[in-house]
Amino acid sequence: MTDLLSGQEPTEYDASSIEVLEGLEPVRKRPGMYIGGTDERALHHLVAEVLDNSMDEAVAGHANRIEVELNADYSVTIRDNGRGIPIDPHPKFPDKSALEVILCTLHAGGKFSGKAYQTSGGLHGVGASVVNALSDSMVVQVARNRELFEQRFSRGIPQGPVEKIGAAPNRRGTTVTFHADEQIFGAHRFKPARLLKMVRSKAYLFSGVEIRWKSEIEDGDTPMEATFHFPGGLADYLRETLGKSTTYAENPFAGTVEFQERFGVPGKVEWAINWTPARDGFIQSYCNTVPTPEGGTHEGGFWAAILKGIRAYGELANNRKAKDITRDDLITGGCALVSCFIREPEFVGQTKDRLATTEAARLVENAVRDHFDNWLAADTKSAGAILDFLVLRAEERMRRKQEKETARKSATKKLRLPGKLTDCTSKTREGTELFIVEGDSAGGSGKGARNRNTQALLPLKGKILNVLGAASSKLTTNAEINDLCEALGVGMGTKFNLDDLRYDKIIIMTDADVDGAHIASLLMTFFFTQMRPLIDSGHLYLACPPLFRLTQGAKRVYCLDEAEKNMWLEKGLGGKGKIDVSRFKGLGEMDAKDLKETTMDPATRKLIRVTVDEDVPGETGDLVERLMGKKPEMRFEYIQQNAQFVEELDV
Repeated sequence: MTDLLSGQEPTEYDASSIEVLEGLEPVRKRPGMYIGGTDERALHHLVAEVLDNSMDEAVAGHANRIEVELNADYSVTIRDNGRGIPIDPHPKFPDKSALEVILCTLHAGGKFSGKAYQTSGGLHGVGASVVNALSDSMVVQVARNRELFEQRFSRGIPQGPVEKIGAAPNRRGTTVTFHADEQIFGAHRFKPARLLKMVRSKAYLFSGVEIRWKSEIEDGDTPMEATFHFPGGLADYLRETLGKSTTYAENPFAGTVEFQERFGVPGKVEWAINWTPARDGFIQSYCNTVPTPEGGTHEGGFWAAILKGIRAYGELANNRKAKDITRDDLITGGCALVSCFIREPEFVGQTKDRLATTEAARLVENAVRDHFDNWLAADTKSAGAILDFLVLRAEERMRRKQEKETARKSATKKLRLPGKLTDCTSKTREGTELFIVEGDSAGGSGKGARNRNTQALLPLKGKILNVLGAASSKLTTNAEINDLCEALGVGMGTKFNLDDLRYDKIIIMTDADVDGAHIASLLMTFFFTQMRPLIDSGHLYLACPPLFRLTQGAKRVYCLDEAEKNMWLEKGLGGKGKIDVSRFKGLGEMDAKDLKETTMDPATRKLIRVTVDEDVPGETGDLVERLMGKKPEMRFEYIQQNAQFVEELDV
């Protein structure tokens, strides 16, 4: 039998073919599984992993001071005055210290049983070891029992045993210094502004800790030294964030509830919220001091308490319109911070972006609800102002919805829609999707795969104009851009109005090859520069068409890339006979059934939402300019710095 892909005789497939990654090898092989990638965000996540360990010591009551230093060589030092990592031999591995086991073994830590920590940000036992694996140098010093110990590592491998290096009569705790491996992260470097923001937010999250910041690298207005200690916790954080903005309540609704006292379980929740007409609303949530940017059950419980509370207050105040207030109305103008501490939290993914612990929703809602009812009753002036504001938001939302429904019904009469647009039949924007596809062949497959009621198709001819390299006069005369604007029902730049958008989701659906990626990047650049609110409001997505289809008897599997294909070839599909591999050269080659099942059906497809990372303001714009701007030397420099991450090109 010949190899399915190469046509050559296959090599032996036996026990020796199975690769076993030992120790920390899996982390270096697939860093994305552990820290979400090898980009700048993942690089800074290394600091968060080590800092979280020190914060856990502080929250547990064993430390009250943490120092974070960015050194001149871009290494980072994090020091706490906690108990210090144990350095005695580990019972299960008597020839190794507990320190070495923690730093060189995945899923080893002191946070599984709850004996050492009641609540903690680390729970998988992989954080410190992942940082060790992805650092070309790590030095750990532990001060315990008036003695100072040290052990050195490189890329996850101990460079010697734990050594006693001296006395430490007035010192205790752990000091970790690490330098991120350029083989993994390339030219990416730690940014002082981003690290400072992380350090400051940690200090707000636990009022009992003082965090000292020091940087040997100058970075604009970022201070070289600072000390953060906030006795008021999240209430202080919210006041600083809102600054001098006008708010509907003179003081935010803020508080802390210990779960043990109320519900008999360890943990607590702290919150602060206020409403302002001066800016868009936001919510920042945390679990065990770890940021959860995608929210989760604790956020759900918090908003449920606020919504039920404001509706109940409206009923007491005889305001019948209060029942129409929704969670979306609360978030508009509502600036909130929520931090909970619970035992054994469940997160979605190792980077802990979303909390999944079901119990957290009930605990947070019940803890916040009583306090909110009392706060509203005690401050009727603020309560009345907030209620009036939220009722106005609800009325405005319902009016806009009615106008959109009317506009949608007569859209074909009012708008000059492009002839190649295959529109959907829905009369409202809610739930509708526009797929932007390459060429007529992909559009043909898409017509057979779509849901006619909610899914529309707009095929583009060739590559859209690069808006960063074009004069403004070219934008208004370019046929593809005009078709896109007409289909969306909106203008560009200052003429863009989100309320005019005709579809709920805009989905870029291009071939899974280099040309497709280029077209997608051109489209994203267009939306970023000309229709930024569309991205900020969560309307822009990327489709994920598969590259391969594997068939074994009646079993069929779709694979996004070579790695996934090889994994299935190795483990088998569970069917009978040989595995047939089909490679899709483009969306136009996929039949309607394949396209629907893999890329267009909401029940089975995968979508990537396009977002803008604003941890450091302006960073995204700078990157877009480097990649898509008029200066080819900037683009060439970026490709040179990052090309090592491209393991395989589809050309």
